Amino acid sequence: MFSCEEREKTVAHLLETLERLQDPRYREGMARFAIPPHRAYGVPMPKLRKIARGMRKDHQLALRLWMVNTRETRLLASLLDLPHEVTEEQMDSWSMDFDNWEICDQVCQNLFVHTPWAKKKSEEWTFRAEEFVKRAGFALMAYLAVKDGEASDQVFERFLSLIEEHALDERKYVRQAVNWALCQIGKRNRSLHQKAIAVARGIREQNSPSTRFVAASALRELQSEGVLKRLEREG
Repeated sequence: MFSCEEREKTVAHLLETLERLQDPRYREGMARFAIPPHRAYGVPMPKLRKIARGMRKDHQLALRLWMVNTRETRLLASLLDLPHEVTEEQMDSWSMDFDNWEICDQVCQNLFVHTPWAKKKSEEWTFRAEEFVKRAGFALMAYLAVKDGEASDQVFERFLSLIEEHALDERKYVRQAVNWALCQIGKRNRSLHQKAIAVARGIREQNSPSTRFVAASALRELQSEGVLKRLEREG
């Protein structure tokens, strides 16, 4: 654990490093991918992961980095926090700061999916009005389908019912995450694959622009030759 003095020195050193690594051209190009360039140094994610790999993880340091409020310090916070020390309150607070798909998805992937609250928040957040908080709920479902080998099929069957319920949301970043979660759950095993196909077909019957997108994209992926062959090999 860092002392307060060590923590502040570490933050100062990280800010100096980010200043040195900043890439104005990369920062300007972020806007093409709907990542706000303001409050950003323009340091690519692989370089941030390299920085984090060379550091000791620390919960208080992560909280301090989040408060700095730049793209890079918040992404580093997600890489340097300790999942078992993350609270529900922290997850709710950080999720309210999500203002683009990158910070939402990276925080969910790097940190939130590994916390004891991942399943609970994935369900709670699907009912939230904020676009990127709601996206985070479905992103967590997708990451849990890939990363949580111990979770029962019943967990994902519950997620499938929420996916079907919320597929009507027309917002771009929500419907993308709904489709993503449906596909990842359907690729988990043969039983869930069949259930996900059935849900996709049910979603298609709702016949809105959003549900047509979700259903068509999910059925195309889940019925692809590659997915079917892999599921057959795995039994």
